[in-house]
Amino acid sequence: MLKNYMEIVVDDILPSVLKGEDLDCKCDKCLSDIKAIALNNLKPMYVATEKGILYIKLNQFSTQFKTDVVKQIIIAIKKVKEEPRH
Repeated sequence: MLKNYMEIVVDDILPSVLKGEDLDCKCDKCLSDIKAIALNNLKPMYVATEKGILYIKLNQFSTQFKTDVVKQIIIAIKKVKEEPRH
């Protein structure tokens, strides 16, 4: 098993951030673009074991960690709003 755990984190946090943002389109293409932009600006967190997942889950409770993820999601939302691909 090899997984970028940051993908799971972004998927978990994105819905709550979207509630507070005025995004005209929430189609799959726009949501995928938001995720891709955010993930490209966040440090990947690859795990290969269950122990690695537990370590990252503990780190996820850090206020700074959540703030960094939310910040990148908001930046990505603004980019997609300004230049949607459709």
